Amino acid sequence: MNEPKFNVPMSVAVSIIGLALIIFGGQWVVDSATSIARSFGLSETLIGLTIISVGTSLPELVTSVVAARKGQSDIALGNVIGSNIFNILFIIGLSSMVNPIEIAPVIFTDLIFMMVIFIQTLVISMKQKCFNKKAGITMLVLFAIYLTYIIIRN
Repeated sequence: MNEPKFNVPMSVAVSIIGLALIIFGGQWVVDSATSIARSFGLSETLIGLTIISVGTSLPELVTSVVAARKGQSDIALGNVIGSNIFNILFIIGLSSMVNPIEIAPVIFTDLIFMMVIFIQTLVISMKQKCFNKKAGITMLVLFAIYLTYIIIRN
């Protein structure tokens, strides 16, 4: 295992600064992209399923790519799984306690797609025990198909 680059206080400070930059950067991306999308007359659902979801996932992307490059597979994968569990259970749970969240019928298609992708990911994990380039390309192609579908349905 590699020696830490910083001592604990410096690591805490760098982590806080990095987190702040990710949060503000993500917010700027979301605000700007949403403004552009609204100017094109895109629906709130489409904005949420694309721009907001990508913008709020940028921290996970950065964290997982850096961890994967360092060979820290558990962090790369655990970050994504943990974030999704947190989002589904905690964020929806807390948000619905503040104000009931109405579920648009169109979301059911997205939930079904999410379940299919979950099953595909589970099968790859159990069968291959590894997400290789082929699995990565497959996932990116499926995302492109999904993105195309939700843009067309808008």
